[in-house]
Amino acid sequence: MTLLPETCRRIDEIAARAQSAGRVPSLALAVVRDRVVLHFAGAGEQPHPDPKTQYRLGSVTKTITATLVMQLRDEGFFALDDLLYRHLPGTPIGGVTLRQLLGHVSGLQREPDGRWWERHPGGDVDALLAELTYEKLAGAPYRRFRYSNLAYGLLGAVLERVTGTPWSELAGKRVLDPLGMKRTSYHPVEPYARGYVVHALSGALHEEPRPDTGAMAPAGQLWSTVTDMAKWAGFLADPAPAVLARETVDEMCAPVVISDLESWTAGHGLGPQLFRVGERVYVGHGGSMPGYLAHVAVHRGSRLGAVVFTNAYALDHTSVQQVCLDALTAAVDSEPVPVTVWRPPAAPRGEAAEICGRWWWMGREYSITPDGDTLVMSGPFAPTRYAREAPDRWRGLSGANEGEVLHILRTPEGAAERLDIATFLFSRDPMHLA
Repeated sequence: MTLLPETCRRIDEIAARAQSAGRVPSLALAVVRDRVVLHFAGAGEQPHPDPKTQYRLGSVTKTITATLVMQLRDEGFFALDDLLYRHLPGTPIGGVTLRQLLGHVSGLQREPDGRWWERHPGGDVDALLAELTYEKLAGAPYRRFRYSNLAYGLLGAVLERVTGTPWSELAGKRVLDPLGMKRTSYHPVEPYARGYVVHALSGALHEEPRPDTGAMAPAGQLWSTVTDMAKWAGFLADPAPAVLARETVDEMCAPVVISDLESWTAGHGLGPQLFRVGERVYVGHGGSMPGYLAHVAVHRGSRLGAVVFTNAYALDHTSVQQVCLDALTAAVDSEPVPVTVWRPPAAPRGEAAEICGRWWWMGREYSITPDGDTLVMSGPFAPTRYAREAPDRWRGLSGANEGEVLHILRTPEGAAERLDIATFLFSRDPMHLA
Protein backbone atom coordinates (compact mmCIF):
# COMPACT_ATOMS: atom_id res chain seq x y z
CA MET A 1 0.00 0.00 0.00
CA THR A 2 1.25 3.47 -0.92
CA LEU A 3 -0.13 6.97 -1.22
CA LEU A 4 -0.64 8.82 -4.47
CA PRO A 5 2.48 10.77 -5.55
CA GLU A 6 0.79 14.13 -5.04
CA THR A 7 -0.26 13.15 -1.51
CA CYS A 8 3.33 12.12 -0.72
CA ARG A 9 4.61 15.43 -2.04
CA ARG A 10 2.16 17.31 0.18
CA ILE A 11 3.14 15.30 3.29
CA ASP A 12 6.84 15.92 2.56
CA GLU A 13 6.14 19.64 2.27
CA ILE A 14 4.22 19.75 5.56
CA ALA A 15 7.12 18.03 7.35
CA ALA A 16 9.82 20.23 5.83
CA ARG A 17 7.99 23.49 6.53
CA ALA A 18 7.21 22.50 10.12
CA GLN A 19 10.79 21.48 10.89
CA SER A 20 12.22 24.66 9.39
CA ALA A 21 9.70 27.11 10.83
CA GLY A 22 9.69 25.37 14.20
CA ARG A 23 13.49 25.09 14.39
CA VAL A 24 13.44 21.53 15.67
CA PRO A 25 16.48 19.25 15.31
CA SER A 26 14.39 16.32 14.06
CA LEU A 27 10.81 15.88 12.92
CA ALA A 28 9.19 12.58 11.93
CA LEU A 29 5.81 12.55 10.17
CA ALA A 30 3.92 9.61 8.74
CA VAL A 31 0.56 8.73 7.25
CA VAL A 32 -0.60 5.26 8.23
CA ARG A 33 -3.44 2.86 7.54
CA ASP A 34 -4.29 -0.61 8.85
CA ARG A 35 -1.20 -0.65 11.13
CA VAL A 36 1.16 0.04 8.21
CA VAL A 37 3.19 3.17 7.43
CA LEU A 38 2.04 4.32 3.98
CA HIS A 39 4.41 7.28 3.71
CA PHE A 40 7.17 8.54 6.00
CA ALA A 41 8.50 12.10 5.82
CA GLY A 42 11.48 13.10 7.91
CA ALA A 43 13.16 16.47 8.26
CA GLY A 44 16.23 17.48 10.24
CA GLU A 45 19.48 15.76 11.08
CA GLN A 46 19.79 15.43 14.87
CA PRO A 47 19.01 12.60 14.67
CA HIS A 48 18.17 11.81 11.06
CA PRO A 49 14.47 10.78 11.31
CA ASP A 50 13.69 7.12 10.93
CA PRO A 51 10.40 5.21 11.45
CA LYS A 52 12.08 2.93 14.02
CA THR A 53 13.72 5.64 16.14
CA GLN A 54 12.08 6.21 19.51
CA TYR A 55 10.69 9.59 20.60
CA ARG A 56 8.88 10.29 23.83
CA LEU A 57 5.08 10.05 23.65
CA GLY A 58 4.15 12.33 26.53
CA SER A 59 0.38 12.37 26.99
CA VAL A 60 -0.29 10.02 24.09
CA THR A 61 0.46 7.56 26.91
CA LYS A 62 -2.93 8.50 28.39
CA THR A 63 -4.76 6.67 25.61
CA ILE A 64 -3.00 3.46 26.64
CA THR A 65 -3.86 4.07 30.30
CA ALA A 66 -7.49 4.66 29.29
CA THR A 67 -7.45 1.38 27.34
CA LEU A 68 -6.31 -0.44 30.47
CA VAL A 69 -9.13 1.14 32.48
CA MET A 70 -11.70 0.08 29.91
CA GLN A 71 -10.27 -3.46 29.76
CA LEU A 72 -10.65 -3.89 33.50
CA ARG A 73 -14.12 -2.32 33.43
CA ASP A 74 -15.15 -4.85 30.78
CA GLU A 75 -13.71 -7.64 32.94
CA GLY A 76 -15.75 -6.55 35.96
CA PHE A 77 -12.99 -5.13 38.17
CA PHE A 78 -14.96 -1.89 38.61
CA ALA A 79 -17.57 0.37 37.04
CA LEU A 80 -16.73 3.72 35.48
CA ASP A 81 -19.15 5.44 37.81
CA ASP A 82 -17.41 4.05 40.91
CA LEU A 83 -16.31 6.81 43.24
CA LEU A 84 -12.56 7.07 43.62
CA TYR A 85 -12.58 6.35 47.37
CA ARG A 86 -13.93 2.86 46.66
CA HIS A 87 -10.55 1.89 45.17
CA LEU A 88 -8.31 4.40 46.94
CA PRO A 89 -9.79 4.45 50.46
CA GLY A 90 -9.07 7.51 52.56
CA THR A 91 -8.35 9.89 49.70
CA PRO A 92 -9.74 13.38 50.39
CA ILE A 93 -10.90 13.70 46.76
CA GLY A 94 -12.70 10.37 46.67
CA GLY A 95 -16.01 11.87 45.53
CA VAL A 96 -15.01 11.97 41.86
CA THR A 97 -15.66 9.03 39.54
CA LEU A 98 -13.38 7.07 37.25
CA ARG A 99 -15.46 8.26 34.29
CA GLN A 100 -14.87 11.90 35.28
CA LEU A 101 -11.13 11.29 35.60
CA LEU A 102 -10.96 9.66 32.16
CA GLY A 103 -12.79 12.53 30.45
CA HIS A 104 -11.07 15.41 32.30
CA VAL A 105 -14.31 16.60 33.87
CA SER A 106 -13.54 15.70 37.50
CA GLY A 107 -12.66 19.26 38.52
CA LEU A 108 -9.16 18.17 39.60
CA GLN A 109 -6.30 20.62 39.19
CA ARG A 110 -3.89 20.03 36.33
CA GLU A 111 -0.76 18.86 38.19
CA PRO A 112 0.22 17.19 41.47
CA ASP A 113 2.02 19.27 44.09
CA GLY A 114 5.78 19.45 44.50
CA ARG A 115 8.31 19.82 41.72
CA TRP A 116 7.34 19.79 38.05
CA TRP A 117 6.87 16.05 37.64
CA GLU A 118 7.91 16.03 33.98
CA ARG A 119 11.45 17.18 34.77
CA HIS A 120 12.23 15.25 37.97
CA PRO A 121 12.16 11.62 39.09
CA GLY A 122 8.75 10.73 40.48
CA GLY A 123 7.81 8.93 43.66
CA ASP A 124 5.64 5.85 44.07
CA VAL A 125 1.87 5.62 44.35
CA ASP A 126 1.93 5.98 48.14
CA ALA A 127 3.85 9.24 47.83
CA LEU A 128 1.41 10.57 45.23
CA LEU A 129 -1.60 9.73 47.38
CA ALA A 130 -0.01 11.20 50.51
CA GLU A 131 0.16 14.61 48.82
CA LEU A 132 -3.53 14.71 47.98
CA THR A 133 -5.67 17.29 49.73
CA TYR A 134 -9.20 18.48 49.20
CA GLU A 135 -7.78 21.65 47.64
CA LYS A 136 -6.78 19.59 44.60
CA LEU A 137 -10.40 19.96 43.48
CA ALA A 138 -10.26 23.20 41.56
CA GLY A 139 -13.89 23.08 40.43
CA ALA A 140 -17.07 21.05 40.49
CA PRO A 141 -17.26 17.91 38.32
CA TYR A 142 -18.73 18.40 34.85
CA ARG A 143 -18.84 22.19 35.22
CA ARG A 144 -16.31 22.46 32.42
CA PHE A 145 -13.41 20.67 30.75
CA ARG A 146 -10.32 20.84 32.95
CA TYR A 147 -7.34 18.88 31.63
CA SER A 148 -5.62 17.04 34.47
CA ASN A 149 -2.39 15.05 34.46
CA LEU A 150 -3.09 14.30 38.11
CA ALA A 151 -6.29 12.51 37.08
CA TYR A 152 -4.31 9.99 35.05
CA GLY A 153 -1.80 9.50 37.83
CA LEU A 154 -4.74 8.53 40.03
CA LEU A 155 -6.16 6.22 37.37
CA GLY A 156 -2.80 4.48 37.27
CA ALA A 157 -2.95 4.14 41.06
CA VAL A 158 -6.40 2.53 40.76
CA LEU A 159 -5.12 0.09 38.16
CA GLU A 160 -2.23 -0.90 40.40
CA ARG A 161 -4.39 -1.28 43.51
CA VAL A 162 -7.14 -3.39 41.95
CA THR A 163 -4.76 -5.73 40.11
CA GLY A 164 -1.73 -5.78 42.41
CA THR A 165 0.43 -5.20 39.31
CA PRO A 166 2.44 -2.07 38.46
CA TRP A 167 1.05 0.08 35.67
CA SER A 168 4.13 -0.50 33.49
CA GLU A 169 3.63 -4.27 33.57
CA LEU A 170 -0.08 -3.94 32.84
CA ALA A 171 0.63 -1.72 29.83
CA GLY A 172 3.14 -4.21 28.45
CA LYS A 173 1.21 -7.42 29.02
CA ARG A 174 -2.28 -6.16 28.24
CA VAL A 175 -1.76 -3.65 25.42
CA LEU A 176 1.71 -3.35 23.93
CA ASP A 177 2.57 -7.05 23.64
CA PRO A 178 -0.79 -8.15 22.14
CA LEU A 179 -0.54 -5.39 19.52
CA GLY A 180 3.06 -6.26 18.65
CA MET A 181 4.36 -2.84 19.76
CA LYS A 182 7.84 -4.13 20.51
CA ARG A 183 9.53 -0.71 20.22
CA THR A 184 7.26 0.97 22.76
CA SER A 185 8.87 1.00 26.18
CA TYR A 186 8.88 2.53 29.64
CA HIS A 187 12.48 3.73 29.34
CA PRO A 188 14.19 4.77 26.08
CA VAL A 189 15.88 2.01 24.09
CA GLU A 190 18.46 2.82 21.42
CA PRO A 191 18.11 4.15 18.84
CA TYR A 192 16.19 7.05 20.38
CA ALA A 193 16.13 10.79 19.78
CA ARG A 194 17.58 13.01 22.48
CA GLY A 195 15.27 15.85 23.42
CA TYR A 196 16.40 19.48 23.41
CA VAL A 197 15.58 23.04 24.29
CA VAL A 198 16.55 25.30 21.38
CA HIS A 199 17.97 28.68 22.45
CA ALA A 200 15.65 31.38 21.15
CA LEU A 201 18.49 33.62 19.89
CA SER A 202 21.54 31.49 19.16
CA GLY A 203 19.78 28.26 18.18
CA ALA A 204 22.09 26.31 20.51
CA LEU A 205 20.76 22.96 21.74
CA HIS A 206 20.44 22.07 25.43
CA GLU A 207 19.72 18.40 26.11
CA GLU A 208 16.79 17.79 28.44
CA PRO A 209 16.62 15.21 31.25
CA ARG A 210 14.67 11.99 30.75
CA PRO A 211 13.35 11.15 34.23
CA ASP A 212 11.35 8.15 35.38
CA THR A 213 8.11 9.88 36.36
CA GLY A 214 7.09 7.18 38.84
CA ALA A 215 3.44 7.28 39.87
CA MET A 216 2.73 9.89 37.19
CA ALA A 217 3.97 7.55 34.43
CA PRO A 218 0.39 6.72 33.30
CA ALA A 219 0.09 10.37 32.26
CA GLY A 220 3.14 10.58 29.99
CA GLN A 221 6.06 8.19 30.45
CA LEU A 222 6.17 5.98 27.36
CA TRP A 223 8.58 6.04 24.40
CA SER A 224 7.65 4.80 20.94
CA THR A 225 8.34 4.88 17.22
CA VAL A 226 6.42 5.81 14.10
CA THR A 227 6.18 2.12 13.22
CA ASP A 228 4.63 1.23 16.57
CA MET A 229 2.31 4.24 16.54
CA ALA A 230 1.03 3.03 13.18
CA LYS A 231 -0.14 -0.06 15.07
CA TRP A 232 -1.73 2.08 17.76
CA ALA A 233 -3.51 4.25 15.20
CA GLY A 234 -4.70 1.06 13.51
CA PHE A 235 -6.09 -0.16 16.82
CA LEU A 236 -8.05 3.06 17.36
CA ALA A 237 -9.53 2.76 13.86
CA ASP A 238 -10.09 -0.99 13.81
CA PRO A 239 -9.85 -2.45 17.33
CA ALA A 240 -8.19 -5.78 18.07
CA PRO A 241 -10.72 -7.87 20.05
CA ALA A 242 -7.88 -9.44 22.05
CA VAL A 243 -7.27 -5.99 23.55
CA LEU A 244 -10.70 -4.31 23.48
CA ALA A 245 -14.01 -4.94 21.79
CA ARG A 246 -14.99 -2.53 19.03
CA GLU A 247 -17.99 -1.43 21.09
CA THR A 248 -15.70 -0.39 23.93
CA VAL A 249 -13.38 1.61 21.67
CA ASP A 250 -16.47 3.25 20.16
CA GLU A 251 -17.48 4.19 23.70
CA MET A 252 -14.05 5.68 24.34
CA CYS A 253 -14.27 7.78 21.17
CA ALA A 254 -17.72 9.20 21.94
CA PRO A 255 -17.63 12.79 23.27
CA VAL A 256 -17.74 13.28 27.03
CA VAL A 257 -17.20 17.03 26.89
CA ILE A 258 -16.59 19.78 24.34
CA SER A 259 -13.35 21.48 25.35
CA ASP A 260 -13.72 24.34 22.86
CA LEU A 261 -17.12 25.89 23.61
CA GLU A 262 -16.63 28.79 21.20
CA SER A 263 -16.28 26.92 17.91
CA TRP A 264 -16.76 23.24 18.91
CA THR A 265 -13.60 22.10 17.17
CA ALA A 266 -12.23 20.04 20.07
CA GLY A 267 -13.56 17.65 22.66
CA HIS A 268 -12.61 14.70 24.80
CA GLY A 269 -13.83 11.14 25.07
CA LEU A 270 -12.95 8.47 27.63
CA GLY A 271 -9.23 8.83 26.94
CA PRO A 272 -8.95 10.01 23.33
CA GLN A 273 -9.12 13.63 22.30
CA LEU A 274 -11.53 14.60 19.52
CA PHE A 275 -10.68 17.08 16.75
CA ARG A 276 -13.23 18.45 14.30
CA VAL A 277 -11.74 19.49 10.96
CA GLY A 278 -14.41 20.68 8.53
CA GLU A 279 -17.11 18.03 8.47
CA ARG A 280 -14.90 15.29 9.90
CA VAL A 281 -14.01 14.28 13.45
CA TYR A 282 -10.62 12.73 14.16
CA VAL A 283 -9.64 10.89 17.34
CA GLY A 284 -6.20 10.66 18.93
CA HIS A 285 -4.07 12.56 21.42
CA GLY A 286 -1.21 14.98 21.68
CA GLY A 287 1.72 14.74 24.03
CA SER A 288 4.70 16.63 25.37
CA MET A 289 7.59 16.07 27.72
CA PRO A 290 10.66 18.28 28.12
CA GLY A 291 12.38 18.15 24.75
CA TYR A 292 9.59 16.27 22.97
CA LEU A 293 6.27 16.81 21.25
CA ALA A 294 4.07 14.10 19.75
CA HIS A 295 0.67 13.78 18.16
CA VAL A 296 -1.43 10.92 16.80
CA ALA A 297 -4.75 11.36 14.99
CA VAL A 298 -7.02 8.91 13.19
CA HIS A 299 -9.97 9.21 10.84
CA ARG A 300 -11.82 6.08 11.84
CA GLY A 301 -14.07 5.99 8.77
CA SER A 302 -11.22 5.69 6.27
CA ARG A 303 -8.82 4.04 8.78
CA LEU A 304 -6.19 6.62 7.86
CA GLY A 305 -4.02 8.11 10.57
CA ALA A 306 -1.10 10.47 11.03
CA VAL A 307 1.79 10.41 13.50
CA VAL A 308 4.24 13.23 14.21
CA PHE A 309 7.22 13.42 16.58
CA THR A 310 9.68 16.21 17.31
CA ASN A 311 12.64 16.29 19.69
CA ALA A 312 12.41 19.91 20.83
CA TYR A 313 9.88 22.12 22.50
CA ALA A 314 10.38 24.82 19.84
CA LEU A 315 7.05 24.05 18.20
CA ASP A 316 4.13 24.52 20.57
CA HIS A 317 1.31 22.04 21.22
CA THR A 318 -1.02 23.76 18.79
CA SER A 319 1.54 23.75 15.99
CA VAL A 320 2.46 20.08 16.25
CA GLN A 321 -1.23 19.23 16.44
CA GLN A 322 -1.82 21.24 13.29
CA VAL A 323 1.00 19.44 11.50
CA CYS A 324 -0.64 16.12 12.33
CA LEU A 325 -4.16 17.21 11.38
CA ASP A 326 -2.98 18.86 8.15
CA ALA A 327 -1.19 15.68 7.07
CA LEU A 328 -4.17 13.51 7.94
CA THR A 329 -6.60 15.81 6.14
CA ALA A 330 -4.39 15.86 3.05
CA ALA A 331 -4.45 12.07 2.98
CA VAL A 332 -8.18 11.69 3.66
CA ASP A 333 -9.03 14.33 1.03
CA SER A 334 -6.97 12.78 -1.74
CA GLU A 335 -6.72 9.06 -1.10
CA PRO A 336 -9.43 6.71 -2.38
CA VAL A 337 -11.15 4.65 0.26
CA PRO A 338 -10.43 0.93 -0.25
CA VAL A 339 -13.44 -0.75 -1.80
CA THR A 340 -14.67 -3.96 -0.21
CA VAL A 341 -15.22 -6.71 -2.74
CA TRP A 342 -18.88 -7.69 -2.90
CA ARG A 343 -19.64 -11.37 -2.55
CA PRO A 344 -23.08 -12.94 -2.78
CA PRO A 345 -24.37 -13.63 0.73
CA ALA A 346 -25.47 -17.05 1.82
CA ALA A 347 -29.18 -17.57 1.33
CA PRO A 348 -31.06 -16.55 4.49
CA ARG A 349 -32.81 -19.28 6.43
CA GLY A 350 -35.53 -19.49 9.04
CA GLU A 351 -36.72 -16.18 10.45
CA ALA A 352 -34.17 -14.28 8.40
CA ALA A 353 -35.65 -15.63 5.17
CA GLU A 354 -39.16 -14.71 6.35
CA ILE A 355 -38.43 -11.04 6.95
CA CYS A 356 -35.94 -10.28 4.17
CA GLY A 357 -37.33 -8.09 1.41
CA ARG A 358 -39.39 -4.90 1.25
CA TRP A 359 -41.30 -3.28 4.12
CA TRP A 360 -43.16 0.02 4.47
CA TRP A 361 -43.78 2.48 7.27
CA MET A 362 -45.83 5.66 6.73
CA GLY A 363 -45.50 5.27 2.98
CA ARG A 364 -41.72 4.99 3.10
CA GLU A 365 -40.00 1.93 1.71
CA TYR A 366 -37.40 -0.06 3.65
CA SER A 367 -35.52 -3.22 2.70
CA ILE A 368 -33.99 -6.01 4.74
CA THR A 369 -31.05 -7.90 3.27
CA PRO A 370 -28.80 -10.64 4.69
CA ASP A 371 -25.17 -10.02 5.62
CA GLY A 372 -23.53 -13.06 7.15
CA ASP A 373 -25.32 -13.94 10.38
CA THR A 374 -26.94 -10.51 10.56
CA LEU A 375 -29.61 -8.56 8.69
CA VAL A 376 -29.33 -4.98 7.44
CA MET A 377 -32.40 -2.77 7.25
CA SER A 378 -31.99 0.15 4.84
CA GLY A 379 -34.28 3.05 4.08
CA PRO A 380 -34.52 6.83 4.48
CA PHE A 381 -32.37 6.72 7.62
CA ALA A 382 -28.95 5.25 8.39
CA PRO A 383 -28.98 1.46 7.83
CA THR A 384 -29.35 -0.65 10.95
CA ARG A 385 -27.67 -4.01 11.42
CA TYR A 386 -29.64 -6.56 13.44
CA ALA A 387 -28.63 -9.81 15.12
CA ARG A 388 -31.05 -12.46 16.36
CA GLU A 389 -31.40 -12.62 20.15
CA ALA A 390 -34.33 -15.03 20.55
CA PRO A 391 -37.26 -16.34 18.52
CA ASP A 392 -38.93 -13.38 16.78
CA ARG A 393 -36.54 -10.94 18.49
CA TRP A 394 -33.61 -9.15 16.81
CA ARG A 395 -31.35 -6.50 18.38
CA GLY A 396 -29.96 -3.45 16.55
CA LEU A 397 -26.15 -3.60 16.59
CA SER A 398 -25.40 -0.34 14.79
CA GLY A 399 -27.05 2.40 12.81
CA ALA A 400 -30.20 4.46 13.34
CA ASN A 401 -31.81 1.84 15.61
CA GLU A 402 -28.74 0.67 17.51
CA GLY A 403 -29.86 -0.99 20.73
CA GLU A 404 -33.52 -1.14 19.74
CA VAL A 405 -35.40 -4.42 19.41
CA LEU A 406 -37.10 -5.65 16.25
CA HIS A 407 -40.06 -7.89 17.11
CA ILE A 408 -41.66 -10.09 14.47
CA LEU A 409 -45.46 -9.95 14.80
CA ARG A 410 -47.22 -12.98 13.38
CA THR A 411 -50.68 -13.89 12.15
CA PRO A 412 -52.67 -16.58 14.01
CA GLU A 413 -51.37 -18.98 11.36
CA GLY A 414 -47.76 -18.08 12.23
CA ALA A 415 -46.78 -15.98 9.20
CA ALA A 416 -44.58 -12.90 9.71
CA GLU A 417 -47.07 -10.05 9.20
CA ARG A 418 -45.47 -6.94 10.72
CA LEU A 419 -42.27 -5.73 12.33
CA ASP A 420 -42.42 -3.74 15.56
CA ILE A 421 -39.30 -1.60 16.03
CA ALA A 422 -39.55 0.62 19.12
CA THR A 423 -43.38 0.79 18.63
CA PHE A 424 -43.05 1.71 14.93
CA LEU A 425 -44.98 -0.88 12.92
CA PHE A 426 -43.68 -1.93 9.49
CA SER A 427 -45.89 -3.74 7.00
CA ARG A 428 -45.57 -5.49 3.65
CA ASP A 429 -48.45 -3.24 2.51
CA PRO A 430 -47.26 0.15 1.13
CA MET A 431 -50.55 1.75 2.21
CA HIS A 432 -50.39 0.59 5.81
CA LEU A 433 -50.05 3.70 8.01
CA ALA A 434 -50.53 2.46 11.59
